Amino acid sequence: MGLFDSIRNAFGSSQKHQVIDVDTRYERMRTSAVGTMSSFYVAKDHKTDRLVGVKLLDVEKHEQFEARFKGLKKPGEAEIALSMHHPKIVETYEAGVTPKGQPVIIMEYIEGPSLQQIIVKKQRHLIAGIETTLIRDMAESLKYVHDQGYIHRDICPRNYICLPDMSGLKLIDFGLTVPATPPFMAPGNRTGTPLYMSPEIVRRRPTDKRVDIFSLGVTCYCLCTMQHPWQGEVVTGKAALQHDTTEPTPILERAPDLDPKLARLIMHALQPSVEKRVQSIDQFLATLRTIAA
Repeated sequence: MGLFDSIRNAFGSSQKHQVIDVDTRYERMRTSAVGTMSSFYVAKDHKTDRLVGVKLLDVEKHEQFEARFKGLKKPGEAEIALSMHHPKIVETYEAGVTPKGQPVIIMEYIEGPSLQQIIVKKQRHLIAGIETTLIRDMAESLKYVHDQGYIHRDICPRNYICLPDMSGLKLIDFGLTVPATPPFMAPGNRTGTPLYMSPEIVRRRPTDKRVDIFSLGVTCYCLCTMQHPWQGEVVTGKAALQHDTTEPTPILERAPDLDPKLARLIMHALQPSVEKRVQSIDQFLATLRTIAA
């Protein structure tokens, strides 16, 4: 697969490949993150005078990822991101390629911390009393993704960004998102963030939208306790192999003041057995609303 094919796959065959001169149009303010498949930095848009997030995709890594779906007409990350319009999802403004041919996505920038930063720093005071609100926002954003016919496949604290005033949060990153159709749910696509991966992904079994429910459950657990359900293996990353062989620490042992109904919902969501897990994001939200009422 050549460079053009990589770009076409990353952006979707129907996406117009506009050239975005990021070096001329944007003033780089600071680098926020460098990952295995992309880099992200904050920049000032000289056209609009607003701060934006600039995501540059690694062509080679995306070529390897997209090769898993050869012949399946998978929509690319930018195509998916551009189609998402929801108050709890970061808005994607435009996408294209740099003059050098590197895929780039321009998106809304939110100043607040990610849930990952809050959890790693154990800043419990920032979310005290608003856990249910944040969990509702997480669930509503995921419901929208599922309603659009997709599986996010990378629900984790890193991909939720809090608003500066901590009144809510937004979902980001559709790099691993796939359509919720049989060709994309077949065994073998073991991608995601290992500590939040469902057992069926780890064990290369058939998947469906419930992989996101498991990841959401683990994320909610981490939010409420500042710890991972399988905390003992977090440092080495072996927790993914324990998700269906070792019982997680009961959430009320680590957060005894948590609403018992919310605790049960979270533990239900991270059940290793697909059949015993919360069956849909609608079911999760319906239960959550009875707790928040």
